[in-house]
Amino acid sequence: MTEQRYLPDADDVTEFEATVSVAGDDHLVLDGTYFYPEGGGQPADRGELSWDGGSASVTKVRKNHGDVRHYVEDVAGDLPEPGETVEGRIDAERRETHRRMHTAQHVVSRVVLDEYGAETAGNQIHADRSRIDFEPVDFSEEDVERIERLSNETIERDLAVTKAERPREEAEERTEEGRALLNLIPDHVDPLRVVEIEGFDYCPCGGTHVDHLGEVGRVEITNRESKGEKTERIEFVLAE
Repeated sequence: MTEQRYLPDADDVTEFEATVSVAGDDHLVLDGTYFYPEGGGQPADRGELSWDGGSASVTKVRKNHGDVRHYVEDVAGDLPEPGETVEGRIDAERRETHRRMHTAQHVVSRVVLDEYGAETAGNQIHADRSRIDFEPVDFSEEDVERIERLSNETIERDLAVTKAERPREEAEERTEEGRALLNLIPDHVDPLRVVEIEGFDYCPCGGTHVDHLGEVGRVEITNRESKGEKTERIEFVLAE
């Protein structure tokens, strides 16, 4: 089983050493990793693994029954054997953009829940843009402008963002109805990793996030689209 070392609050680390556990034809499994595997609406990290006599680009990272597989391309030399040490380097700029984007998504989702009573039905984070689906709701153009304004007013407060493991019972009690799909998290997962924005939001989440809202930048909503009865999609980008 791979230790996900970026949890609960080391998601600013982009260089590390680890030991190879499994060497497949097109992937490596390490004893521990700071690479984020695809999930929760957030793409996997990209980067590089290097070792004595070789290197490879990491193009995708996925969980597989407790292991984290680092799929590799452009391999120079022979892949390392189990027990060998590798150095990992994550694309730091891309990771930082995902941290900002995912935190912005939490802010927008909280604003919409507070102001319109709509929950986040789904989201997808990208480095250049992101989207959130809300339901049940039917936004007007004025609503979208208000969501953008309130989100940016919150970001400007530069509230602290903490990431910590919490007992599942506590997390379930403190998470407001409609804020997270806790029923989709298997019952045996305890504790839960929680992302908390000081005095503003509390949400179980395994993604990467900044440490203060001021790092996010400015949210600019670029599109609103109906995705069915009472389901609205908001797309946004970030400005420095």
